[in-house]
Amino acid sequence: MENTVFGKEENKNAGILAENLENCCVRNGCGDSPLFELADRLKDLKDQKKQKELGLRNINDMIFEVDAALSELMILKETQNFTRGGTTFCLTTSTKASAVAGLKDELYSRLREKGYEDLIHETINANSLSSFVKEQISENDDLLPSWLEGLVNVYERNTVGVRKASK
Repeated sequence: MENTVFGKEENKNAGILAENLENCCVRNGCGDSPLFELADRLKDLKDQKKQKELGLRNINDMIFEVDAALSELMILKETQNFTRGGTTFCLTTSTKASAVAGLKDELYSRLREKGYEDLIHETINANSLSSFVKEQISENDDLLPSWLEGLVNVYERNTVGVRKASK
């Protein structure tokens, strides 16, 4: 197998992009270039996404507050469950735990001592792994080092950054 980072796969989106660029002018009267039209569309979609995410955050906050109030009231009224409008509401209790800040290594050590090592899962942050692999490729004449072959998937993704222009 050849030691290359990126295969010579055809860009499947090239045809779609060319068609979108061509159709942009047809649909919008072609006052602007397709480049500007797509840039405006991308900015608009990102703005819409930001607004929806903000709205979703607000809804999640309200859900948390109403859930807490309803749970508290159900406990006070000693009501385990009830049905309203075809929906059943059940009071559930769950136990949550997290490692004390700064004592994660000690917790892991104790878990191993007691035979609970199966609870411990090592993880690698995706961005950290990407940065590391990029660095390794750079230091190896733009090739993925052989010791990483078959262990990581490497691909490039082009995106367009959008930010507010400075005045």
